[in-house]
Amino acid sequence: MSSDQALVSSAERPLSAGAVALMLLLCLSWGFNQVAIKLVIPEIPPFTQAAIRSAGALLVILSIAWIRGVKLFERDGTLGAGLFAGVLFGIEFVLIYRGILLTSASRAAVFLYTAPFVVALGSYRFLGERLRAIQWGGLALSFAGVALAIGVPQADVDTQVLLGDLMVVGGGALWAATTLVAKTTRLITAPAEKVLGYQVAMSIPILGLSAWISDETITRVPGSLALSLMAYQAIWVVGMTYMLWFSLVKTYSASRLSAFSFITPLFGVIGGYFIMHDTLTPAFAVAAVLVIAGLYLVNRPSPPVIDPLLKVTKT
Repeated sequence: MSSDQALVSSAERPLSAGAVALMLLLCLSWGFNQVAIKLVIPEIPPFTQAAIRSAGALLVILSIAWIRGVKLFERDGTLGAGLFAGVLFGIEFVLIYRGILLTSASRAAVFLYTAPFVVALGSYRFLGERLRAIQWGGLALSFAGVALAIGVPQADVDTQVLLGDLMVVGGGALWAATTLVAKTTRLITAPAEKVLGYQVAMSIPILGLSAWISDETITRVPGSLALSLMAYQAIWVVGMTYMLWFSLVKTYSASRLSAFSFITPLFGVIGGYFIMHDTLTPAFAVAAVLVIAGLYLVNRPSPPVIDPLLKVTKT
């Protein structure tokens, strides 16, 4: 199958039950990853933490590729797109981590999930994935649910907080951009290990430079909990779930997959409640209903169109 045929096929393919279950697992993992990052920050600063997890994830990717016999260094025309996606991936986390330092974690969680809208617009422009009005409404409904769950809007917002918000929105846009690059270039034909390998490898020097510029230091040997959570981030979150994500992106509609990421901050709130003893308000239940309803609308199958002249049902 050519790359153009793959794009058309994936744009039309509805999410299977297996894909939905896998996306729920990914969102659960990403939601609890936010808790892991917060718990590790007192012992390992954010940019240093991100650089270490990328380095660890690269070892995982290389190991999986070796076990599966994937030829990562074979010339296949993906180098330019892969390096470009890697730069986007690295800068994405620089913006997100820096933005979180300026704004609140709750606001960051909301503004990061503007990414599905960028994916939807990009998919319409570059992939021909045309969302119907009811699907756009579903995106808006899910976004509103996330905002309600986190507790936005908030009072006492100054210019520094707004700058942090803007940086997080930029990080979300770059997250969307890496998804679109993987979907619209020769990367669509590359193994998921290679697609993620480009990004993780390029992010290491970018994040390392950011840590150096920010004068981050590790003042003491991290404890067992911090090291365990770093292993969780490097091996499972970056090394495995991101690879699974790009495997799904190659197979299914980018817009529909990206919409599922709205569930991630809900899992983050739940994780914060059980692990960090954060407050869980009654509004969370309403928010969860809004997110689920929005996802249903986004992934609702298109109704058949009946041609009155040919009397043929088109899907």
